[in-house]
Amino acid sequence: MSTSEFDSLRPPEPAGGKRRRRGKGGRRRDESMMVPEAEFTSYYGRPVVKPAPWGHEVGAYLFLGGVAGGSGLLAAGAQLTGRPTLRRNARLSALAAVALGAIALVKDLGRPERFVNMLRTIKLTSPMSLGSWILSFFSAGIGVASVAEVDRLTGERLPLGPLRPVLRAVEGPAGLEAALFAAPLAVYTAVLLSDTATPTWNAAYRDLPFVFVSSASLAASGLAMITTPVAEAAPARRLAVIAAVADLISARVTEHRMDPVTAEPLHQGTPGRMLEWSERLAAAGGVGALLGGGHRGVAALSGLTLLTASALLRFGFFEAGKESARDPRYTIEPQKRRLAARRAAGVTDDSITTGR
Repeated sequence: MSTSEFDSLRPPEPAGGKRRRRGKGGRRRDESMMVPEAEFTSYYGRPVVKPAPWGHEVGAYLFLGGVAGGSGLLAAGAQLTGRPTLRRNARLSALAAVALGAIALVKDLGRPERFVNMLRTIKLTSPMSLGSWILSFFSAGIGVASVAEVDRLTGERLPLGPLRPVLRAVEGPAGLEAALFAAPLAVYTAVLLSDTATPTWNAAYRDLPFVFVSSASLAASGLAMITTPVAEAAPARRLAVIAAVADLISARVTEHRMDPVTAEPLHQGTPGRMLEWSERLAAAGGVGALLGGGHRGVAALSGLTLLTASALLRFGFFEAGKESARDPRYTIEPQKRRLAARRAAGVTDDSITTGR
């Protein structure tokens, strides 16, 4: 008698005595040996798609990329409107976030040279390939602008020598170049997730970029409200209010347009609690920025609330997708509904509906 790791997953034997029926040639066969009728889910209930092998480092990269992208745009706005303190703080925040995000990404890849290898070519159909180039171009621009800020902050004590005039000349264009890649940096990870076969991520492909844009705005404006005096943080407060409203609306619209089954992991377990608290904190932080943002303490507390809301949203959605890949129901039931809808619409001349 053979044993298998799947023996415990086999359905139980039918109750009662064994019934026998005639087979070919008039011979009787044991009905208990036949496979019982059951609604198909997957082979022994095993996952249909392989869960993404990404750990918490990728979740951190999703969040930090949003912080960096949002801060890069905020820094460019401060640069163009003459707010030096907000510009400096936003630039340094963007540099810190993109550096930590790159470390998290390399840690997930295992070896630094794997990131370098992704820059050997440009593949327009690969979000990961384009994302690597976006990250590199943004890092270059924000790095140059941030060095200029650090040089001013230290009283021009950096050992730059004859390079200081050059740095001053390229600082402004470098800040605007970083802003050019800031929005793609904040949003490309949404395309990266929805381009996979993971049910919950893929089901949100139409609207997830809008969710990630609002999330990045929450994080950047919140961080600026923490680090910048209220006299120069007015643009950050306005962005925080807009981002909070957009975050709440975009999250609801995204869920409404998803298949109801694939949206279930967004409300269950730890991911569900994270996303629920994300909505609460986004609303509270937006109200705080609107009504009490002129007070330094209230502004800092509201900023911390918004920053936390952004982190919970990205980590929550990331974990919900991983959970959806572990249960075959989230893959099969939406597929059956899509198949039934195609047949009901009269699409019966392709391999999907005919089974050819």
